[in-house]
Amino acid sequence: MGASLDWKMAGVDMLKKRIIPCLDVRDGRVVKGVQFMGLRDAGDPVELSTRYADEGADELVMLDVSATIEGRVALLETIERIRNAIAIPLTVGGGVRNIEDARNLLNHGADKISVNSAAVDRPELIVEMSQTFGSQCTVVALDVKRLEQTSGWQIMTRSGTRSESLDAIAWGQQCQGLGAGEILLTSFDRDGTGNGYDCELIQAFTAAVSIPTIASGGARSTKDLVAAFSCGAHAVLAASIFHDQEISIQELKRQLAVEGIDVRL
Repeated sequence: MGASLDWKMAGVDMLKKRIIPCLDVRDGRVVKGVQFMGLRDAGDPVELSTRYADEGADELVMLDVSATIEGRVALLETIERIRNAIAIPLTVGGGVRNIEDARNLLNHGADKISVNSAAVDRPELIVEMSQTFGSQCTVVALDVKRLEQTSGWQIMTRSGTRSESLDAIAWGQQCQGLGAGEILLTSFDRDGTGNGYDCELIQAFTAAVSIPTIASGGARSTKDLVAAFSCGAHAVLAASIFHDQEISIQELKRQLAVEGIDVRL
């Protein structure tokens, strides 16, 4: 089972800041859009996974972006192909509704499982996953949209197609209390825009929860990642900046180190 991966053997120091490429997968291909829309083809998941691992990615996240809407779990064949190609930790999300779905993904090569819509529908799923597989395997993804008329943020589910009457900060605190070991925090407003991470969101969120937070949405340059880390992120997720080969992970880490960010070189 993927969850048995020894993090030290994988070369991951959880105290260092992590760089995590994200593969949004649809129909077996990596795609990327803006605010989850206008998806364009970005390449083969195995080829990209191999390149990112070779460049020094600390972990990899694969999200099957149409699984929940289509009422299925993430593609097992794609997970197996990625696992056979890389040795770094792999988080998988998409369509997980129950413990058996999560176990199936772990048995096919995932090391951690990300849940989003199903956890909002039934928060007990977080407890069940944490108690069955451990909190270190339980990642809750929050897709967050800024409220126009207030200073808060709301939760979005089903690949950004549904707005929930949930305050993002309060939901994050609840997820922590239910046993989540990590939060994947994506700014819906910044996703794919290249306008930088929502540092106000990151700062407010990390001040409210104590478990590791992965910041996602808006990366375009090294300074964007520096800002996210400075605002409290434990790790940063990025996609377009890597898919479009604007900078290699190795070079990015060198630049971050120069800026005083403690990354694994």
